[in-house]
Amino acid sequence: MENKKRIFGLDLMRATAILMVLSSHVLWIYPHSNNYISQLFQVFGYLGVELFFVLSGFLIGKILYHFYLENDFILHYVLTFLKRRWLRTLPNYYLVLMLNIFISFLIGYTISDIWKYFFFLHNFVAPMPSFFPESWSLSVEEFAYLLLPFALFFKTKVVQPKNKANFFLWVILGLIFFFFCTKVYYAFTTTNTTLSEWNTGIKAIVVYRLDAVLYGVLAAWVAINHTLFWTKIRFISAVLGCLLFGFLFVGVGFFQLTIETYPNFWNVFYLPLTSFMCLLFLPFLSEWKVNQHALFSKTITFISKISYSIYLLHYSVLLQLLHFYFPSKDMDGFSLHLYTIGYVCLTFVFSFLLYRFFEKPILDWRDK
Repeated sequence: MENKKRIFGLDLMRATAILMVLSSHVLWIYPHSNNYISQLFQVFGYLGVELFFVLSGFLIGKILYHFYLENDFILHYVLTFLKRRWLRTLPNYYLVLMLNIFISFLIGYTISDIWKYFFFLHNFVAPMPSFFPESWSLSVEEFAYLLLPFALFFKTKVVQPKNKANFFLWVILGLIFFFFCTKVYYAFTTTNTTLSEWNTGIKAIVVYRLDAVLYGVLAAWVAINHTLFWTKIRFISAVLGCLLFGFLFVGVGFFQLTIETYPNFWNVFYLPLTSFMCLLFLPFLSEWKVNQHALFSKTITFISKISYSIYLLHYSVLLQLLHFYFPSKDMDGFSLHLYTIGYVCLTFVFSFLLYRFFEKPILDWRDK
């Protein structure tokens, strides 16, 4: 029954995103290098998370939009929506957070402001500590889940909309514009001129990144309200997405649009353009359905299902433990490749176990 509801293209998007993130962190096993493969994998890490943001917004946007249209959207329905999202995301997060705290104790790592991680405040307005670094994106998503339903709730209290569909759209557009303005504010109040500062100073901070999820919500509104248009543009939209990808990840270097020379382009426009690029692939991917019994599609669906568990376990838990107890710094090339294969296999095994015996039972209980 579950497979019949799944859309292969969206599973492919999610599986691609997690494999990109995983491949980028594999670089930690190897000596530092600036060769083409290393640079490509570093781009994968960034792009994988951005794909997750837009896809997450698209999926929750569809759910929330129907929820909003079908109900009066009193506080009870807001909390019902949030409860379902929290049962999807929080149990895994808190379990892995406790694992990370235990691992830090084992290896003698001192954690500062640990309480902030329990409330997703560790990167809300300032760069986060080095502990559990991949959790920065989860803070963005959790606050996006809070922001949109409460924005709809409070605005509906102030203005009783005659057309709820258009009202939903204007709320999304207003929020996207607001968070675009936060990036403009950042550009005028910072001297950020390096990629390192950009990575920690704007890319991974909640107040500047919530629009990344909202672009996906905007796409969901278009897909529902203009279905024929959404279907018609799927191929041209994918082509435009490829062209924008080429500009952002090849053309920027070709035209020397570096952050040192054009900091405002990077601080204000680069992140929204990346989100928009991810959005452009959604019409094609959301309409891509294949035979669920084919080996390839079943593999993609499997990776998609355990992607959240992979994201939480692969870096701070598994790679951290391997690096501490079985350091790879003195290994030769062949040994490093075997080490990498072993690490990837362990990641998939433990992620499946977390999904099968913890995440899925909670989701099944929620859906009952």
